[in-house]
Amino acid sequence: MQLTGNTILVTGGGTGIGRGLAESFHRLGNRVVVAGRRSEPLQEVAAANPGMDYLLLDQGDAADIDRFTAELSQRYPDVNVVVNNAGIQRPEDLTAPDVGTAEQTIAINLLGPIRLIAALLPSLLGKPRAAIVNVTSGLGFMPSALTPTYCATKAALHSYTESLRFQLRETAVQVIEVIPPKVQTALQGERSEERRVGK
Repeated sequence: MQLTGNTILVTGGGTGIGRGLAESFHRLGNRVVVAGRRSEPLQEVAAANPGMDYLLLDQGDAADIDRFTAELSQRYPDVNVVVNNAGIQRPEDLTAPDVGTAEQTIAINLLGPIRLIAALLPSLLGKPRAAIVNVTSGLGFMPSALTPTYCATKAALHSYTESLRFQLRETAVQVIEVIPPKVQTALQGERSEERRVGK
């Protein structure tokens, strides 16, 4: 992937790893658009990085992905790199009968990127140099029992990325997987701090 001269979409770009990627790409001279569900962090990162733009996106909502894709294509037709970073991480008690957290996690972390890729791929295939970057996790390989569905979605996204790379092997679209090490971000909230102080 060429690191300069791109128009890059970063989902979940308002905080954590997404913000770090967005700001790094911005410093390299790319046009960067960050997207996410909450306007406040998106506004903050855009204000801190003049020239960076933002759009709202609820990645867990199929209809909102359709709306977002139409807006993105109209406002930023040159997007040639998509970074799928948005996600949630919620603890789950698998002995409880409620699967709502699991369903929400799958909708956002797995179906969200799949739907977004499907919506944007026709445009990406028409670009001379394009890339899809999927951010997974080491927890997809060594899962945490505290967040089982999060770990499962990252394992599934890893597998999906492998297949996508194979199917696009004869196109100009590169498929890249980023597997970050363990980092403390807003994704975990205060859980890591609570463990350190014995709560």
